[in-house]
Amino acid sequence: MACDSIEGWLKAGFEAAFPGNDFSNVRALPATDTKFGDFQCNDALAAAKTLHTPPRKIAEAVFARLEADRPDFIAKFELAGPGFLNITVSTDWIAARLAALAADAHTGIPQTGAGQRVVIDYSSPNAAKQMHIGHIRSTVIGNAIDRIYRALGYGVIADNHLGDWGTQFGILIKGYRECLTQEERDNLTVANLEKCYVLSAAKAKEEDGVWKEACKAELVKLQQGDADNLALWKRFIDISIGEFDRMYAKLGVKFDTYRGESYYNDTMPGVVAKLQEMGLAVESEGALIVNLEAEKLGVAIVRKSDGGYNYTTSDLACVKSRVEEYSPERIIYVTDARQQLHFKQWFSIAAKMGYSGVKLVHVPFGLMSYGGKAISTREGNLIKLDDLLAEAKRRAYDIVKDRGGDEKLAEQIGYGAVKYSDLSHDPITDIDFNWDKALALEGNSGPYLQYAYARVCSLLDKAGNPDLSGAAFACAEPAEKQLGLQLLQFGPTVLRAAECYKPSILADYLFQTAQLYSSFYQRSPILKSEPAVRDARLRLCALFGQVLSTGLHLLGIETPNRI
Repeated sequence: MACDSIEGWLKAGFEAAFPGNDFSNVRALPATDTKFGDFQCNDALAAAKTLHTPPRKIAEAVFARLEADRPDFIAKFELAGPGFLNITVSTDWIAARLAALAADAHTGIPQTGAGQRVVIDYSSPNAAKQMHIGHIRSTVIGNAIDRIYRALGYGVIADNHLGDWGTQFGILIKGYRECLTQEERDNLTVANLEKCYVLSAAKAKEEDGVWKEACKAELVKLQQGDADNLALWKRFIDISIGEFDRMYAKLGVKFDTYRGESYYNDTMPGVVAKLQEMGLAVESEGALIVNLEAEKLGVAIVRKSDGGYNYTTSDLACVKSRVEEYSPERIIYVTDARQQLHFKQWFSIAAKMGYSGVKLVHVPFGLMSYGGKAISTREGNLIKLDDLLAEAKRRAYDIVKDRGGDEKLAEQIGYGAVKYSDLSHDPITDIDFNWDKALALEGNSGPYLQYAYARVCSLLDKAGNPDLSGAAFACAEPAEKQLGLQLLQFGPTVLRAAECYKPSILADYLFQTAQLYSSFYQRSPILKSEPAVRDARLRLCALFGQVLSTGLHLLGIETPNRI
């Protein structure tokens, strides 16, 4: 990390001034304004409550200790305001840290997850239905978190918890047999399955109820293990996964396991029995419930009055399986914010069952709208994901064709634009998808960052792609120094994005870094400078390209060398 030595010095100062207290969280943060220096430490304010001492008094005591043992790389050290410690570092220190960053195989990303496992549950489409624009959020947010945790050294198990069981399959089986032509059955696609479901569901709503009862009968046969219905169900699932994989390949998304609701069917009765044995589940109006009203979480049903199970039961069975198989440090669930109560309920139940050793995390995301309208079948704008990506590619091709770009480049830019337009927002916010903003070559967009990377590649090409490993780093000029300090924050930013479960933190950092690079490029002549300055600035440019490429990869966005 950029601040390791500074933080070690700061912590030693706090501990010397106030022995016996925990100062493990003392941090040197980038200064909010360059007039205050390069870094600031505001921990005297945070320590005031614990130490029962005014923050200024704390800062004065710490300042005296630190000033007496100030290392050579601290060029300037000041005490300001109610207790701020302002730090300016030497350009030699910055250059040395940049050289270490450039040589680091992990590009400065701390390996905090080494030896630990994490399960990330995301995307989770329903079988027998085509993926649509509404699936994009869970998929790209989840995949970015997946990539970020892998980069931190965690052993990640990415699980796609498919909706592959339940009432809809009785409707589907009945519809398959009676609503499709023989040709459609022979050449079955997810689109055909979706068609037969719509037709069969409509018939199930007819007043005489005959079709509805027939669908229920097919479901019961499936649940009881009827060979024909099980074979059909398996065919539906295999076709669905094949279609999902086709979409995921376009998005660069991979899963380690596809374990849908059906995977946990056999273990759900045991989960409910354990809840009863522990006195957590009690009968209410024929159903089994866990009363969480004392926690202001209402009542959670774990077995319905008809004997069936629901998502709470399935999720409890799922966490049991994951803990027993993987022993993860945490399990992360990326789902729609409307499910927050559900997750709070079953997280509470899981803790009561003894699963408190694993950290359960819900990452909720807001709704996506399109053209100012909520995405829904009723609004007529439930855009298929396939169509969305095709449109992204078409629009991107219109941008790059006059520059000599091909369809592959159009895919890289179009798909990256769709991803970044989502990932640049805090997950919890509602977003309105807009093509013009997503594909803009200026402003906070995916294409802007891809173009910034391509410009670095072009610059290095013009310079003849020299070996810069022996060159110094340029840090003397203000624009150089500011960019260098920003690059040193890459690792800490990745870690913060992981800790907050917000890829948007990384996206914001990349955009800010690209802006600083642009400012540096405009103010600092490179190719026309004398050789030593030229190489030093080229090396800073190359490191910017390395950080930008690595960061965009963590967001699942490709970095073409030319646009």
